[in-house]
Amino acid sequence: MRQLLIHQRLTFILQAILVVEAMIAIWEHQWLTAVITIGIIVLTLVPFFLEKFLRVFIHPEFVLLAIAFVFASLFLGEIRGYYTRFWWWDILLHSGSGFLLGIVGFLLVHVLNETEDIGVHMKPGFVAIFAFMFAVGIGTLWEIFEFSMDSLFGMDMQKEMRGDPSGLTDTMWDLIVDILGALVISILGYGYVKTAKNESFLERWIKAFVESNPRLFKRNQ
Repeated sequence: MRQLLIHQRLTFILQAILVVEAMIAIWEHQWLTAVITIGIIVLTLVPFFLEKFLRVFIHPEFVLLAIAFVFASLFLGEIRGYYTRFWWWDILLHSGSGFLLGIVGFLLVHVLNETEDIGVHMKPGFVAIFAFMFAVGIGTLWEIFEFSMDSLFGMDMQKEMRGDPSGLTDTMWDLIVDILGALVISILGYGYVKTAKNESFLERWIKAFVESNPRLFKRNQ
């Protein structure tokens, strides 16, 4: 219970910082910053809406990690300029996105795999491949989003101002670290499905997700 309270308080602190930033941006008529910050706030509320309206409970550790990632990438990275200040910030966060998206992809297909109404049962190898491809696919869509923001709004999400006029180097390194992060999660996920042993942090999260959402796993009841 104490650990849950700590996660909730940390999440609230991050959200409060974003609300203050949005208010300051509106006050100073920095409309693009305000819109981006409000969008980030909405993203941090997604777990709440999932639990409220779809009755899908997400483990507090993962919620905090996801919100912290959004905060670090969009707020600190784009709005506060950490991508420019620290050369390793982009690589660090894209590695983290590979982990997070790999977990999301694995949970999605694992839910489908264990839901009685779907009527299919996929082998552990396919589940791992799906998680990997899901993470890489979303990572690719994000790179397209960065290109679009740079082209339409004159931003520098592809880091074209740091000696790479085309932004190609940044894009390729982003995809490479996305792939590496997704690969690690896919391997861990494969181990969970194959052995069903509680040996890693991913397996603990998966077990907690399954136990907290029994209606999604009717086949196991």
